[in-house]
Amino acid sequence: MVSTELSLPAQLEAILYLKGRCLSLAELSELAGCERDEVELALITLMADYAHRDTALEIRQESAGYSLQLRQNLAALVQELVPVDLSTASLRTLATVALKKRILQSELVDLRGSGAYDHIKELLQHGFIERKRQSEGRSFWISLTEKFHRTFALNNVSAEAAQQKQHIKTA
Repeated sequence: MVSTELSLPAQLEAILYLKGRCLSLAELSELAGCERDEVELALITLMADYAHRDTALEIRQESAGYSLQLRQNLAALVQELVPVDLSTASLRTLATVALKKRILQSELVDLRGSGAYDHIKELLQHGFIERKRQSEGRSFWISLTEKFHRTFALNNVSAEAAQQKQHIKTA
């Protein structure tokens, strides 16, 4: 539970900043210790406040929830200040992990070839992925980190792709 000395919008701002990822209304409500409708009203207040401020940040509403991010029009500045220096092959390996959300290292190597071991090492060094030993077996689970989500600020691509697939099937 967050300190009650701050207004609820300020508490939510702090939570979104500290978590550094998209949070659902349920998660925000649990972390703030408030009802969902209170959180929703406070988010509307916070979003309106950001919309009227001359600031680099914004509260973005996505299908998965809410996040505190740099405004879209600052993408060029981000690329200039924080360039991601990854090889094309490593970016493709990272894209594979991003599409799968969580994948066994052995599966990733099967998909991307033995060069994936070097890609994984590079991606671990950059902090875009994390690797955890499988509870049974010898492989590792590879998943995305908060740094990946902050750096690339992707919407929930797999959910949107599934919705599009469903729309095509019903059409």
